[in-house]
Amino acid sequence: MSMFVGEALVGGGDEIAHIDLLIGSKDGPVGAAFANALARQSAGHSNLLAVLTPNLAVKPATVMISKVTIKGMGQAMQMFGPAQAAVAKAVADSVGDGVLPADQAEDLVIVCGVFIAPTAEDNAKIYEYNYQATKDAIANAMNGSPSVEEMLAGKDAAEHPFLGFSSDDAGDDAGDDAGDDAE
Repeated sequence: MSMFVGEALVGGGDEIAHIDLLIGSKDGPVGAAFANALARQSAGHSNLLAVLTPNLAVKPATVMISKVTIKGMGQAMQMFGPAQAAVAKAVADSVGDGVLPADQAEDLVIVCGVFIAPTAEDNAKIYEYNYQATKDAIANAMNGSPSVEEMLAGKDAAEHPFLGFSSDDAGDDAGDDAGDDAE
């Protein structure tokens, strides 16, 4: 096992959850990223282990990295509370469901990027959405989803939810104005 990459977006509103993760062996590139994430903390980005409860870390060991700068205790408590509990439970359930191989749980690590909007307030939704997004991202990673074929088949109809404009407004020559003003 080298490296598996997964992503999932679940929910809506301010509590929307977006998970990006890497799964791989401790002695590979994901293992190096895992160690760096724990060893190289910075202000507003306190990376933490996913634990079911204090003193009961999940296997494969999982480090959570915040994708948004944490600016106060409210946000910190959401990361160290419902988000941490959700990610940990999703990893444990993925092992229990056989999505992550239990016989490799001591040899694998997960680096999990977690998005929590600074305006999020509903801790129950933060838990629910991050749990499902983590489960989905793990399944996507382990199943190689989307496949290249799925990506190619969906690329033209895809609408990114945070694009900020209608892709119809961009036209086929998005950003290429060459010759448009020629008379």
